[in-house]
Amino acid sequence: MKKFLRIPLILLIIYLATAAILIITNRSTEMAVEGMHFDFGVWATVADDTLPDLQPYTSRDGSTLHYRFYKSETETENVLILLHASGWHSMQFHQLANALSQNDVAHVYTPDLRGHGFTPEKRGDVDYIGQMEDDIADLIGVVKTRFPQSDIVIGGHSSGGGLAVRFAGSEYGKLADSYLLLAPYLQYNAPTTRPNSGGWARPLTPRIIGLLMLNSVGIRWFNEMTVIQFAMPQEMLTGALGDTATTAYSYRLNTSFAPRADYGSDLAAMQQPFLLVAGLEDESFIAEQYEPTINQYATNGEYILLPDIGHIDLLTPSSVATVVIDWLQAIDADTETALGN
Repeated sequence: MKKFLRIPLILLIIYLATAAILIITNRSTEMAVEGMHFDFGVWATVADDTLPDLQPYTSRDGSTLHYRFYKSETETENVLILLHASGWHSMQFHQLANALSQNDVAHVYTPDLRGHGFTPEKRGDVDYIGQMEDDIADLIGVVKTRFPQSDIVIGGHSSGGGLAVRFAGSEYGKLADSYLLLAPYLQYNAPTTRPNSGGWARPLTPRIIGLLMLNSVGIRWFNEMTVIQFAMPQEMLTGALGDTATTAYSYRLNTSFAPRADYGSDLAAMQQPFLLVAGLEDESFIAEQYEPTINQYATNGEYILLPDIGHIDLLTPSSVATVVIDWLQAIDADTETALGN
């Protein structure tokens, strides 16, 4: 009997030892950026007199998180919450949020997601997997207090778009009335994703595998360890906003900031109308693959691919604002027609 008990114990020890070796031997290093050509400067050059102040809200765990608010001067039922990409914060949406609010199609909220921004409690980290979904739900609560009759649109760019997809597959997914996906990250192995997101990301793959092994048996003690680094350009890091960049993520933040491994299940849960916009010159993702990939799971979306547009300049108003304005106006018209009937 003891012999039979010994075999599972030995296998468990081997399993844990393998995970430990993968985690310990794969260390973070200084990130090389030679292959990167993203111009993040457009996200950092914002006139102070036009940028809304950060406003606080309290999450369910008592933490103080922040957002910027762009108010439409004309009453609208649309409230758009835009989730930023990896490495940066809400300032990336300033031009787009300004254009949408000034065209009176939506009030726009742009949160600094947990672990990001100017004064995060733990830069590049969260407390547990799934906390970012909880934070978005808490922000929707704030929105509903101010605009109780609002239609909530959850939008996001790149990893923020992936978080929007993850949110759709969560227990809170029905809190959104529609989704806006701007060149969203689906998963590293999705047909839409270029290797290492075009050179932007350096995943510590063995460490990720080791931590995944531990998490699969309920061991989460090491989830604060760094598992991915980003090739933030040096001119950004040495610039005036360099200390607001987030250049690496823990396992639990990285996992929280993307659709689940079975991303199809999150997409299938997204039954609300959605718009996906991407540039055909996107350096991180293969725009032509979005529709055939997503359409296997969610068939209620519209797809617009913009020529001569890359991953960063997608967010300039001249690229995407008109498309989003037309879509939001069409949603309003459909709602009015339904109410009239």
